[in-house]
Amino acid sequence: MPAQTSKPKRSLAALLLVLLPIILFLLSFLLGRYPVEPVTVIKVIASQFLPIAQDWPPVVGSVVLDVRLPRVLAAMVVGGGLAIAGACYQGVFRNPLVSPFTLGVSAGAGFGAAVAILLFGERYATQACAFVFGLLAVAICFAMNRFFRLNSTIALVLGGVIVGSLFTALLSLLKYVADPNSKLPVIEFWLLGSLSSVSTADLVPVLVVTIPCVAALLALRWRLNLLAMGDEQARIMGVEVARLRLAMILLSTLIAASAVSISGIIGWVGLVIPHFARILVGPDFRRLLPATLSLGACYLLVIDDVARTVTAAEVPLGILTALIGAPVFMLLLGRGRLGWA
Repeated sequence: MPAQTSKPKRSLAALLLVLLPIILFLLSFLLGRYPVEPVTVIKVIASQFLPIAQDWPPVVGSVVLDVRLPRVLAAMVVGGGLAIAGACYQGVFRNPLVSPFTLGVSAGAGFGAAVAILLFGERYATQACAFVFGLLAVAICFAMNRFFRLNSTIALVLGGVIVGSLFTALLSLLKYVADPNSKLPVIEFWLLGSLSSVSTADLVPVLVVTIPCVAALLALRWRLNLLAMGDEQARIMGVEVARLRLAMILLSTLIAASAVSISGIIGWVGLVIPHFARILVGPDFRRLLPATLSLGACYLLVIDDVARTVTAAEVPLGILTALIGAPVFMLLLGRGRLGWA
């Protein structure tokens, strides 16, 4: 069974993981080219729930509620969703090197987004196509597994490599034929990942998918401890391994596909954050999944704050997460912190 961490350490970690997202959430409203006072931010947000008289300019309310609120929420939802999906993938496959994109979600979503940009050029069509094709990529992996009667997780991962390569090639073909002046830059910008144009309307369908899926994963998280013991031991404990694995992968894939549909491809979040959470709270999935959710939300929120404030031209999120994630992952690998013990 997973090793137990000391009670004081668990209490401190739990307090940190609850307070940190709240603090970063409020601080993120203060960052941007239009300055807003902290008290004003709190009053504007509270006015949506309480009868507070408006004593701030209308433009301030618009900046807080229409521009920064959707973006802050999107960063937290996408970051937390990718992180918890990555932790579940690593638990299901018992492999610290897998991520939510292992089965081809990102490649499928990228191809779907490119198709929508070329054919429709409309934001909601792009979001819908990215979501559908992300799910389709994973469905093809499972179909290949069933067709060739391969019942191992290794075969499923290899199927993800095949499907991902196929959709990447198709995406390259679309980029090759796309108009280099109008369509190609849009495709490239989407693939790099950004939350700069997120609106409340974009966020609603993502929340509809993500919230129930995350709730289901949290409800089932204790069963991941049994899967981590191995299939045979889990069966002895009365777990229907194949059904549980399918449910976990399906829920995680829905979360990852919905996140990518609104943000573009943002790598490393679902790979690195679960390892940080494991260092902080231990390998017990009952604590690991909530910790991963909180850390993922905080991480991408900080990355997005940096992206929109450090330079005049906003840096795509995928670039920043790769620049930070790759060296950190190398450091963890060098220190031997990628194990399960």
